[in-house]
Amino acid sequence: MSKNKALIAAPGEGVNSRRQLLKQLSASAAGLTLIGTSTYAQPVSAKTTGSVDKGLKGNIHHAIARWTYGDLSIVQLCEVVKSLGFSAIDLVGPEDWPVLKQYGIHSSMCNGAELNLTDGWGDRQFHPQLIERYLRYIDLVADAGYTNLICFSGNKRGISPEVGLDNAVAGLQQILPHAQKRGVVIQMELFNSKVDHPDYFADNSAWGIALCKRLGSNNFKLLYDIYHMQISEGDIIRTITDNYQYFGHYHTAGVPGRHEIDETQELFYPAIARAILATGFTGYLAQEFIPTAKDVEGKVEVLRQAIHTCDV
Repeated sequence: MSKNKALIAAPGEGVNSRRQLLKQLSASAAGLTLIGTSTYAQPVSAKTTGSVDKGLKGNIHHAIARWTYGDLSIVQLCEVVKSLGFSAIDLVGPEDWPVLKQYGIHSSMCNGAELNLTDGWGDRQFHPQLIERYLRYIDLVADAGYTNLICFSGNKRGISPEVGLDNAVAGLQQILPHAQKRGVVIQMELFNSKVDHPDYFADNSAWGIALCKRLGSNNFKLLYDIYHMQISEGDIIRTITDNYQYFGHYHTAGVPGRHEIDETQELFYPAIARAILATGFTGYLAQEFIPTAKDVEGKVEVLRQAIHTCDV
């Protein structure tokens, strides 16, 4: 099993599982090269995945966040993705890219350059490490033929939002020329600070949009996480419609609970997906819910349902 494999979260453990995955990725980042080999579990069986789902409309580019299906090996998740008729996985680092390429699956949001979720661009003490890592990962991403690389604002630690904004501008300006040169888009994820990420700078769309405006670069966008922004501020469709030019990627999950995007939660994802599509968006909409099903078959089925819910 790959050394950065994270166990799937039980209800209420999603944040810790993602943090653990990022810690493991960061620990293996030193001296990381693109091509590597790992021992993976056997692919899931045809009985588990069923036949390839060819019923998708092709208007939305679908993806799945790696960490939410962390109890499957990367090979198994690739098998599931192929069986469901889409071809992208979010939050995959360089050590697993060779497997994705073997399966013809795109790394729709690359990770591994970040330190963690709390030590980010809003605090200048982390800039030297971040700049060194992101310059290196921009090359890794570009050389692999990918585009998107995630980043995080990090926590305030008593720093005001205004100063944090100045700090993020100063730091990101050190890497964006190289990102532009290599055709890589740095995408900062918006989190809620009410439930999951206390003290996070980019806990509202206005702060992130202000950062985009200050940077003025097509190589910097926001990863608009619908789950997080519903908790932080709501008004999802209006925000997307009015500010779509700043959003380069989308994540989904059910509210409350961060579970399946079904009738048990308060968001109506078909309408949200239609609003995203109406903006002319051609990027990826990635499922990032934590499945409550205990068995692999159930987890595959709820992913199938989520993909079709958003396939407008």
